[in-house]
Amino acid sequence: MAAATNAGHVNINSDLGESFGPWVMGNDTEVLKIVASANVACGFHASDPVVMMDTVKLCTQNGVSIGAHPGFADLQGFGRRVINLSVKELEANIAYQIGALQAIAALHGAKVTHMKPHGMMANMSAESPEMSEAIARATKAVDRDLIFLAQANTEQGKAALKHGLRVAEEVFADRTYTDAGLLTPRKEANSMIKDPAKAVEHVRRMVDEQAIYSTSGKRIPCRVDSICVHGDGPTAVSVAKAVREGLEAAGIRIVPLPEMPSLRH
Repeated sequence: MAAATNAGHVNINSDLGESFGPWVMGNDTEVLKIVASANVACGFHASDPVVMMDTVKLCTQNGVSIGAHPGFADLQGFGRRVINLSVKELEANIAYQIGALQAIAALHGAKVTHMKPHGMMANMSAESPEMSEAIARATKAVDRDLIFLAQANTEQGKAALKHGLRVAEEVFADRTYTDAGLLTPRKEANSMIKDPAKAVEHVRRMVDEQAIYSTSGKRIPCRVDSICVHGDGPTAVSVAKAVREGLEAAGIRIVPLPEMPSLRH
């Protein structure tokens, strides 16, 4: 059974900084008033240096902790297409993207404190020990103090612990789960939760019970350190706002990842 060691505290994160040049994705300004941690795209699946810089500035203004959100080099597919990299290539891609965001953060006197893989890279590594270990090794090599924000109950967390990184286990406010405890593929009609009230009910159940529930009703125990609300959909702000208000109404304190009291190590 997963222990509720972070009782009374939880993190809310969102994937942000995903615009590119004049093309705007999501409503980062409003989402950053709600979440406590941001996963900032690093230029491979989305973003560019100016978008990264503007996003970091917004994070610092809102007291939001900054994380690198590396993905596959796939701007056209938004990092959601399968790309089979060698271990060497994957390690280089992770280190390159974290380093880019660290440099951008330095322009604002800020620090990158966590790392979360994006999109298809995240989904593939969730089931692949080899990919997860490559990501963990590269992350540790760049900064051993970075928190690995991992999909709950997957190979990501195991690899991070093996390599001595702190791990935050993440569940999703606006996504559903399969009986294997993995995210329902986006191509399926029931993959997303767009109704704010349903998202709050979904999140409260996961936090209260420290468990994921699949669409068939299967209960899968896990740690719930962080809750992701996606920042790129039309319901993103309303869902994020409702989730935060619902948790705070239950007496749960929302904190940035580095302030979570007992992440695994």
